[in-house]
Amino acid sequence: MIGASSGLGREVARLLLDRGWKLGVAARRLEPLEELRQLAPERIEVQSIDVTAHNAPQALQELIARVGGIDLLFYASGVGSQNMTLEPSIELNTMEVNALGFTRIIGETYRYMASHGGGHIAAISSIAATKGLGPAPAYSATKALQGTYLQALEQQSRMRGLNITFTDLRPGFVATPLLGDNPGYPMLLDAKRVAREMVNAVNRHKHLHVIDWRWRVVTAMWRRVPRWLWRRFTFLKTK
Repeated sequence: MIGASSGLGREVARLLLDRGWKLGVAARRLEPLEELRQLAPERIEVQSIDVTAHNAPQALQELIARVGGIDLLFYASGVGSQNMTLEPSIELNTMEVNALGFTRIIGETYRYMASHGGGHIAAISSIAATKGLGPAPAYSATKALQGTYLQALEQQSRMRGLNITFTDLRPGFVATPLLGDNPGYPMLLDAKRVAREMVNAVNRHKHLHVIDWRWRVVTAMWRRVPRWLWRRFTFLKTK
């Protein structure tokens, strides 16, 4: 699991432990991972992995080796910020983590699974993959990239006859540290509930799952809004 130090990644890790999984958990910070390991020391291996670092694939391979292989990659790493002034450092860091880091880890896992009999890749993208959200340009763009990349790999896996399946998980706004203390997000979801729904979607091998039903309705409507009308929308309260 990549991104298990906090938020949804940590909640999903707890659920997988409860269901008997042996886990390899990774994040930049080791301290929260060590705290997680105390829940089941005999079934958790930890590894410091910075998805933006060039040695991240090697670190991932080390973790896979210690766990004894990989059946499921659950990717929960990511950053996101509202950026109405288009501050360059925010935009570029978001691209580095959510686009390059994502591609680096997903690609390495895909290659490993392709040569080791297959597996399952599940990743948290976002409802922001549906349309470009003005307050968060880089976040919207990178989440769209993630969804398209998973879709392309799913097609390629079938073309090559590989036994690799994919699940694109798209939650609405979730009350996690990623959102900070901004109260202006609509239909805010509980992290524990979202984690449970994610694990259930992975177990059912769903290809694309939007969480929850309200956001499934909203995003279905978003897809039908023409560009000339979408650019007139105003939503998400900023500080």
